[in-house]
Amino acid sequence: MISENLIQDLNIELTEVKNKNDLMNVKSKFLGKKGPIVKLTSELKSLTIEEKKIRGTEINRIKSQIELLINKKLNEIENEEINKKLNSDRIDITLPGKASSFGSVHPLTQILDEIIDIFEGYGFQTVEGPEIETNFYNFEALNIPKDHPARDMQDTFYLEDDVLLRTHTSPMQIRIMENNQPPIKIISPGKVYRCDSDVTHTPMFHQVEGLLVDKDISFANLKSILNNFCHDFFQKDINIRFRPSYFPFTEPSAELDIEWENKNGEKKWMEVLGCGLVNPKVFDFVNYDAKNYSGFAFGMGIERLAMIKLGITDIRYFYQNDIKFLKQF
Repeated sequence: MISENLIQDLNIELTEVKNKNDLMNVKSKFLGKKGPIVKLTSELKSLTIEEKKIRGTEINRIKSQIELLINKKLNEIENEEINKKLNSDRIDITLPGKASSFGSVHPLTQILDEIIDIFEGYGFQTVEGPEIETNFYNFEALNIPKDHPARDMQDTFYLEDDVLLRTHTSPMQIRIMENNQPPIKIISPGKVYRCDSDVTHTPMFHQVEGLLVDKDISFANLKSILNNFCHDFFQKDINIRFRPSYFPFTEPSAELDIEWENKNGEKKWMEVLGCGLVNPKVFDFVNYDAKNYSGFAFGMGIERLAMIKLGITDIRYFYQNDIKFLKQF
């Protein structure tokens, strides 16, 4: 009689259950510490051994039946929740799929790859070096001692007294020459760092350094290579000129200008790179005999060339990660 009343009461309670929280309350009511099953179990101590066996068996049967009904209700609730979610998340498989948005190669990477391809076509080998440099490789071995005025041209990020973020890729000239004998024909692309920031400068930017060392290398060889590069890079006939300049690691030195037409149709000269014959003092640091060998070096900023070729007016656009800007390329 007790079991029938409990099961009947449980069935009534279960008809009112709407969710898992309600079901847990019902389970606690019937199987919890203050529930009827615990109460019936506590009454066994006053019975005889034979009565305990009979009543204990009955209590276990009732408990198992209650657990079975509660688990059955739990399954019903979970199935109902799954069906509701399936109906709310129903997908019409006949609809066309959404197009995926794919990224593209960054415009600076595109320009850098193009420059590397051109020079490798001329027989140059591509090498890379460390972005953290010593004072020796970044300055002294390039004929820029501590008191040299050329240091004022480069605002340097120093990490320690003798360690810095390289201000140009020119240290690779020394690193390559000190471990190799001529002939040498390399370009070295990479990131460089200077304390400078405006519409045409950023604290971090990219350069490509070029170096050729062999016997009987003259300024005519340098002009020929750079003239061919400008025509191949801009893919049209373009006027160039070399202006005398000064760099401690080249002598004589020059800056290369190109004639460029702006948006208003006005033709103007624009500087794109620095170059010159390797200074014999640089050869002294790598134990090259300047009487037997000569060479030329050049360095160009990738951002400058990209801005000219792509018609970009602010260098900072390259680093703002604006999808609308990047998708154009």
